[in-house]
Amino acid sequence: MKKHYIHKLIEEGEHQQQDFKFAITDAKKIARSLTAFANTDGGRLLIGVKDNGVIAGVRSEEELHMIDAAMQMYTRPKIRCKAKTWIVEGKTVVEVIVEKGNNKPYSAPNENGKWTVYIRQNDNNILANKLLVKSWRKKKSPLGMFIELEREHNILIDYLKEHEHITISKFCRKASINLKHAEDIIVDLLTIDLIDYENVDTKTVYSLKRTNNES
Repeated sequence: MKKHYIHKLIEEGEHQQQDFKFAITDAKKIARSLTAFANTDGGRLLIGVKDNGVIAGVRSEEELHMIDAAMQMYTRPKIRCKAKTWIVEGKTVVEVIVEKGNNKPYSAPNENGKWTVYIRQNDNNILANKLLVKSWRKKKSPLGMFIELEREHNILIDYLKEHEHITISKFCRKASINLKHAEDIIVDLLTIDLIDYENVDTKTVYSLKRTNNES
């Protein structure tokens, strides 16, 4: 017997572009997931599926109402996503597809109501790196971008040509500059997509951005 489309998705498990939700009880919380997907690579929510992949089912009208409330009231700028209901094992599963955003950063209220930027890492929503957020905002500047590469920019670029990655504290030492100056340099290079970042254990590291041929 041919596997149902939803069963195939469930077999993938939760990952950077897929999240399972037993149900939606908080529009603000679901907004954090929507914005995290939009700020990263896009993704999919399967609502009515437990974390272990068991299909529990939902009342589709209630879930769709909560998703609409999350989009309209708790995302900035507003996110548009596609929702579709599926009947699987006699139960309703709602699939919500979020496209990768082209108007980053997208934010949603945190637990205290403060508008916050999230990204998706593996199968978790986490706070976005503040320098990445600054670079997104810099790209949107109505004044446009003009970044002149200076000595400190080249110190970082040359180091990363020879090494896999660097922390901001190590960059400060290598370039003999203070933290604020180092942050400005990193924001510049993130803005022009020359470097990338990732969280490794408890620290953030920066590396040269890979081209499609290198990935």
